[in-house]
Amino acid sequence: MTIALTFLIKLLLTGLFAEQAADRSMFISPLRIPLSLSSNFGELRSDHFHSGIDIRTQGVTGKEVVAAANGYIYRISVSPGGFGKALYMRHPNGYSTVYAHLDKFTPEIEEYLISRQYEEKSFTLTLWPSKESFRFEQGDVIAYSGNSGSSSGPHLHYEIRKTDGEIPVNPFLFDFGISDNIKPVFDKLVIYPISENTFINNQNRMLRLDVRGSDGKYELSSRNEITISGPAGFGFRAHDFINGSGSRFSVHSIQLNVDNRQVFSYVMDEFSFNETRYINSHIDYETYMRDNIYIERAFRLPNDRLSVYRNLINRGIINFSDNSRHTIELTVSDMHGNRSVLSFTVTSKPSPANREKSSGQANSRTGTLMPFDRNNRFVTKDVAVNISTGTLYDTLWFQFGKSPGEDGMYSDIFDIHNIYTPLHKSYSLSLKPSKLPAGKESKLLILQIDKKGRKNPVSSSWDKGFVTASPRTFGTFFIGIDTVPPRITTSGFSSGANLSGRTELRIRISDDLSGIKSYDPLIDGKWALFEYDQKNNVLIYTFDATRIRKGIKHTLTLKVTDNCDNESTLETEFLW
Repeated sequence: MTIALTFLIKLLLTGLFAEQAADRSMFISPLRIPLSLSSNFGELRSDHFHSGIDIRTQGVTGKEVVAAANGYIYRISVSPGGFGKALYMRHPNGYSTVYAHLDKFTPEIEEYLISRQYEEKSFTLTLWPSKESFRFEQGDVIAYSGNSGSSSGPHLHYEIRKTDGEIPVNPFLFDFGISDNIKPVFDKLVIYPISENTFINNQNRMLRLDVRGSDGKYELSSRNEITISGPAGFGFRAHDFINGSGSRFSVHSIQLNVDNRQVFSYVMDEFSFNETRYINSHIDYETYMRDNIYIERAFRLPNDRLSVYRNLINRGIINFSDNSRHTIELTVSDMHGNRSVLSFTVTSKPSPANREKSSGQANSRTGTLMPFDRNNRFVTKDVAVNISTGTLYDTLWFQFGKSPGEDGMYSDIFDIHNIYTPLHKSYSLSLKPSKLPAGKESKLLILQIDKKGRKNPVSSSWDKGFVTASPRTFGTFFIGIDTVPPRITTSGFSSGANLSGRTELRIRISDDLSGIKSYDPLIDGKWALFEYDQKNNVLIYTFDATRIRKGIKHTLTLKVTDNCDNESTLETEFLW
């Protein structure tokens, strides 16, 4: 194990990233405050791996964000969701950096952005300035930290990418002030039957086991013997910790050894954005959906194309069939060389005579067989499901169910398999309405019912007697209708109010079903820049004396449209 670990560390620091190792200090910290992380690179997230690190900003916005290296701004992005306000910087060393969830940019970038927003008449914008427009030296202020976009609290999201291909790489491959001597902590071991003929302690079902230990050495909490017959895979729950932060982080590398032979390895140094959704095959997706906890697999599903796996033997699956005792070692490490090992033994035994199968067993051979490497289709008189090659991570026995619709529904309720099976891509779902509202076919939409009974819209269209959508998950669906326009309410002022002493005005917009599609604000008949704080359903206008006159009455007109093209209009006056 010592030799294997030494080789792995040497590979990380030389073979895979020789250019980084040549100068690990090429980047400085993007903030001028002591570094405290809340999230690390490759952290397990809903439907994606985290593509950077999240740096705390002491609970406030407005901290100076600096260029991590010499370079120029090549992209400016503003969005009500996602990264919010973000800057993308290109450097001569072959890398780019990203600074996201910002509050505002430097004055020259702000002026350029606002002028373009007025030209395009859009708050949401992506700009690609020339390389000569905004050049900065390492350490120059480029922006101020914020809480924009989908951020849930003030922080800076920071990325380092390979410029060629925009590939995110682990910022910890570079040294910019983070130290760590804390070893990862194991919490759970999970053993999975891979076939109907696999038996774990005489049962054909997943086995969860608690672990105990500290300081890098872990064992099973129970002394009970583990017996396995047939092919099986291992999974685990573990966390890493970093000095100076109370957060839990994801591990950087995973290695599974059976009798001192490596059969699986995972190293989170980089990944491409087009593979990030493979997280749903790397984790135990069903456990995540049921219990909201992440169990990582130490084996690969058939259609898992993640590039972070190394040296897999039989996809990390072990066939226990030799009636012998085997030593299993599961090792997890962080980026600073701290590692922890979970060691245990498994006895391989012939298939038991009394076989017990779980009643909810996922691989029961009922339903419609859908191989993962083919196009698959399921059709009835009122449902059509089309699943393209590459959407499934493993071969599936597809389940379908139907029940009568409720009041206000325009179809039956359809169970399209279940929410516990992950998908890599969207699929086509067409539902036939049981009744048609005359002239309002375009207002029909497909809604998905989640575990809490909430009805969530899926972008839909009307086509040849069916409502069609492209969901990215299986689940329970029905056809609904949205004929109710969005709501618009002023915040803190009424029509005719004197706002002369204010720096901004706020208006709340919301929609109960299909969601906000667009908004069009006019002040005195001219388009005005209203920022959209999507997570709080608020539009914000900052008074600008260069665009509206001070000391007079102004007319504000705001039209808001939802995704079923229902419209609402607000007309009001104010003095400023």
